[in-house]
Amino acid sequence: MGWFIIQNILQKPIERLEVHDKQLSPRIIENKDPLIRVQAEPNRLYIRPIYYKQEILSSINAIYLRKGAYLRLKMALELLPKEYSFILYDGFRPLQVQQSLFKIFSENIKKRNPRLTDEDVLQETLKYVAFPSVEPTRTSPHITGGAIDLTLGDSNGYPLELGTEFDEMSEKSATRYFEDHPLENQDALQNRRILYNCMNEVGFKNYSEEWWHYDYGNVSWARRMKLETVLYGPVLVELENNDVKEYRFYESIY
Repeated sequence: MGWFIIQNILQKPIERLEVHDKQLSPRIIENKDPLIRVQAEPNRLYIRPIYYKQEILSSINAIYLRKGAYLRLKMALELLPKEYSFILYDGFRPLQVQQSLFKIFSENIKKRNPRLTDEDVLQETLKYVAFPSVEPTRTSPHITGGAIDLTLGDSNGYPLELGTEFDEMSEKSATRYFEDHPLENQDALQNRRILYNCMNEVGFKNYSEEWWHYDYGNVSWARRMKLETVLYGPVLVELENNDVKEYRFYESIY
């Protein structure tokens, strides 16, 4: 693909993202893509498992993705101009970590908004972290190995301006926020476009409330794509020394 074509793709405004229909129930037909441990690449791909650094219970000191998602990440990296890098914060996430994060986010929201009802706290929490579940129609995206959290960096691995911190509970975390407020932070607007267009072009789909979160092959991805079948169901793991010792697919067919 020519340089000018790539530049035009990466500078496209972020489209208005549809809220996917949660009533759609695509059938999970597990394709048994293996979990791949993502390797760092000098000046291009940096591995920084953020929940391990935050000492979240059962977190992994590595980034794993399903093979199909991993190959698409490599394709996205080829589209990314050489002066940029990807910094990976999270990929496959054990169920235990999802449970811990849901509890932490819920408690923080309740503390910041003491007048909210329990139902309101739940709905606000669900904006920023999926309910920990291995049920076929509500599987947490990261539990499948088909979700990734990442940001842009420079060639030395220093994060660039994306407008908010990773995991920030703010309206500014919505992917299109700076498309609607372009004069507020033009660097963040440009960098979000580069990240979004690199990932979208190779088949990932973004979660509209989080500029850093992208899906491939899981239920959330299938709903955004309006597909009837899903490639990736839950993956259950045995951990040892904060790494994956063994894993198995929850079911082969739902």
